[in-house]
Amino acid sequence: LFGVDRVDMGWKGPKRIGAGLANLGNTCFLNSVLQCLTYMPPLVNYMIDGKYVTSCRVKGFCVLCELHRHVLDALRQTGHVMQPLGIVSKLKFIARHLRVGRQEDAHEFLRYLVDAMQKACLAGFQSNTLDRASQETTPVHQIFGGYYRSQVICLQCRQESNTFEPLLDLSLNIKNCPTVKRALERYI
Repeated sequence: LFGVDRVDMGWKGPKRIGAGLANLGNTCFLNSVLQCLTYMPPLVNYMIDGKYVTSCRVKGFCVLCELHRHVLDALRQTGHVMQPLGIVSKLKFIARHLRVGRQEDAHEFLRYLVDAMQKACLAGFQSNTLDRASQETTPVHQIFGGYYRSQVICLQCRQESNTFEPLLDLSLNIKNCPTVKRALERYI
């Protein structure tokens, strides 16, 4: 669906600091995630490209189209504060149980947001027409995804059996870890 060669990991030219986000009643969890995503080069490059928006197949609210609008608006409004109303007003479509006005978890919101983005990429395809490998070639999976490898080695013949499971999220324990690399090593 989307070749890995189309993912540009670096910035395409210099970027200015965009707008800050207003807190709309305990929306810190949402704002912090949006701020991180707004400055994530491969995602921003994909959003600026705009090809998804012109070919969107989602009926109703599309989180990728709204994120596209948000990123472009934020990057254009240097030095200003904006209200992320497009995302806040549709929060129930991203995560039904999260509510504005309550303290919520940023990581949980990010997980639901990435899942909603992945579903938007797959919209318009019948679930039985795309095999798992094809579903793992969306822009969202190319940017956020990876694989767990489970390996079993026979103690008698030393034959290796590897199984790969797709992931869009990896929770690392960073306590007492000086680097992400060390946290990954500890995870394994």
